[in-house]
This record gives sequence, C-alpha cells and structure tokens, in this order.
Amino acid sequence: MPERLPLVPDGTTLPPTPYLVVTLLGAVLVAVALRRRSPAVTEAHVLGLAPWMALGSALHVLYVTDTLPASVAPFGGSPTVYITVAILAGATWLGAEYAESTRDRVPAVLAGVGGLALVPVAALTLAGGVSSAGVWWSAVAVALTLPVVALCWWALTAAIPAVAVTGGVGVLVLFGHALDGISTALGVTQLGFGERTPLSRVILELGGLPSVPLFGEGWLFVLVKLLVPAVVIWLFAPSVRERPGEGYLLMGFVAAVGLGPAVHNLLLFSVVA
Repeated sequence: MPERLPLVPDGTTLPPTPYLVVTLLGAVLVAVALRRRSPAVTEAHVLGLAPWMALGSALHVLYVTDTLPASVAPFGGSPTVYITVAILAGATWLGAEYAESTRDRVPAVLAGVGGLALVPVAALTLAGGVSSAGVWWSAVAVALTLPVVALCWWALTAAIPAVAVTGGVGVLVLFGHALDGISTALGVTQLGFGERTPLSRVILELGGLPSVPLFGEGWLFVLVKLLVPAVVIWLFAPSVRERPGEGYLLMGFVAAVGLGPAVHNLLLFSVVA
C-alpha cells in the first residue's frame, strides 16, 4: 500500500502505477468523448447521477474493509475509486446518448444503471455483518437530516427567492452536505470515530464550545456544513439561470463532494462501529 499523501484526508493514496495509468487513460478517453458529443446537461441528468455518487463511497467501504478482490482493490482506494466510478458513469451516459432507443431517456438510464450497480455493492458491504449501534446512529443521521434540509431549503428560498432556480440539484447539494455534517458529528460524538479531513478535524476538535444533545461540541461542524452549501447554492444560482448546463454540472460536483462522504459514513458506521 502506498504511503499516505501529505496535507490530504487520511487514507488518500495513489494506486500502483499500472492501475494509475489505466485510470487516468480511461478518464481522458471518456472526457474527450463527452466533450465531442457535448450532451445536454439538465437538472434531471445531474439527479440521475446521484446513485453513482453513492456507488463510489460504497466501493470505498469495501476497500477499507478488505472485501474487494486483490486484482481490483487498487481501484477502490481514495481518490481512485471516484475517478473509476466517474469513468463508468460517463461511459453509461455516452452509451445512452448514442443508442437511439435511450437517447430521449438519458437521465432515467443514468439513474437506473447507477442504482442497479449500487444495490449489490451496498448489499455486499453489509453481508459480512452489521453493527447494531452503527445502524442505529446511521438511521438517526438520516432521520435528522430530512427535516433539517426541508427547513433550511424553505428558509433559503424564502430569504433569497432566486435560488429556487437550482431546483432539485440545489436540494441535493444541501442534503448531501447536511447528511455528511450530521453523520460525521454523530460518528465522532456517539461512536468514537475520527475525522479524516484535516480542516474538518480542526473544526470538530475546537475546544471550549458548549455541548448540545446528540452532537456534543460537534454542532459547529454541522452548522458549517449547512452554511457552506447554502452559500454555494446562492453563488451558483445565476450560473444555473444563465448557463444551465455549466451551472448544473458544477453544482453536481458540489453535491457529490457532500453526498459521497455522507454515504461512506453511513455504510462504514453500519459495518465497523
């Protein structure tokens, strides 16, 4: 296993050279093909990518728990796994664009194929046994996130009506980051997990803060994970309105940065807590 890279989240590594070359080559080929095709990017397309965002995290949990076969395990490391899944999602998108029978249903194809891939991977992640405490706190994280996101979205659109243009993608951005913040704070406070990202770790380890139920002193991290996506949604709203393809694509990336770690938290807590 390569040594950890400095100044990045714990667990971030580069795969052996052959795997790295294959991954980078695949990413370049798919990126070039997508650029030449220039497919439409709409709200539905980005929402259709949500299962793929979760798939990368599920595969990484298999990597962390040493469940992946040795021949493909390097593709499951971070950040390689996310590039690998992006290649697969991009190839699926291209296939749906070029196939006459699916050209008008690309978002549905993206969501369907991503979902079909996610289900067995998630099942395999949980097949080795689950932690009752981990499952409980993962469920609590989801249960808390739903009303929090609903309230925050209502408040955001009431205060700045223009952000409503971001639609479901805006909600996805807020949901992903809220779930990441809430699950991380619960994992640290209730399950004794640590935080891998240096900046997040600094926020979580600040001393002298008042403690609140469930989150302890981690409430500040949750607050940051709600405020940051709200600001991003506000900043990207003009781009979505004026250049929808570019705006939705950028917001999709922001959503993935939140939803991916969130799903990783839920699955990891469920199997190793």
